[in-house]
Amino acid sequence: MQIDKLRGEHLDQLFDAILSLKDREECYRFFDDIATMGEIQSLSQRLQVAKMLTEGHTYSMIEKETKASTATISRVRRCINYGSDGYKTVLDRMMDKE
Repeated sequence: MQIDKLRGEHLDQLFDAILSLKDREECYRFFDDIATMGEIQSLSQRLQVAKMLTEGHTYSMIEKETKASTATISRVRRCINYGSDGYKTVLDRMMDKE
């Protein structure tokens, strides 16, 4: 898997910090401190693109709805098809909660 390239002590600390958050409000406060609004919106956009791709939406519909570039949509598509199944894991769990 490609995730080994990410591994490291500092990233472990970041993920442990995220996993320590108890609710959505704590997430808002933490991410407000740690990332710019643009970075947060970019992550949110990618997740929305992944959701729409797995639902079978077209690139043009995704582009119109999310304002994502076709390059971003293609990158997310590659991650869904050939990545580490991170999007699949999260989207499956989100669907289970609905």
